[in-house]
Amino acid sequence: MNEDAFWQLIEECRPSAADPDGDLLAAALTARLANGPVADVIGFAEQLSRLLFELDRREYGDELSGDAFLYTRAAVVAAGREVYEGVRRDPELFVPFAEDLVWAEALLRVPDNAYRCVTGDAWDRGTAYDYESYSNKAGWTEG
Repeated sequence: MNEDAFWQLIEECRPSAADPDGDLLAAALTARLANGPVADVIGFAEQLSRLLFELDRREYGDELSGDAFLYTRAAVVAAGREVYEGVRRDPELFVPFAEDLVWAEALLRVPDNAYRCVTGDAWDRGTAYDYESYSNKAGWTEG
C-alpha cells in the first residue's frame, strides 16, 4: 500500500460524525482491511508507522508524556492527509490536538485487529519505523 492508497482509505473510512478518539474510524478501517489481502494490512501498518514516526519530533511533543504524545500523533493521522501535512508544515497546528487531548489510540490497534481477522493469527511482526514516542532520534536532537 502506497501513501496515496493509505490516505484514500482513511478518507473513505472516516465517519461523518465527530469522533475525536478515532474509534469509529478504527472500526471501519479494520472491517475494510479484514476483507482484503494480508498485504494490505501490512502496507497499512507500514504507512501508519512511518507517518507517526515523522511526527515524533521535539517541536510537537516536548510537553507530553509518551502515551499522550503517541495517541495525539495518531489523532493527527486520523484527521486526514490535509491536516497531517498542515501539521508537518506548521508545528503550531499540533497545539490544539495536544491541549485538547485529542487522541486516536484505537487507530494503533487497526493492523493487529485486521491481521487477526484475515489470518486467524496474532500480529507478530514489526514495522520499518518504530512509532513509539521519542524513538525518532533525529527528531529529538538539540539545535
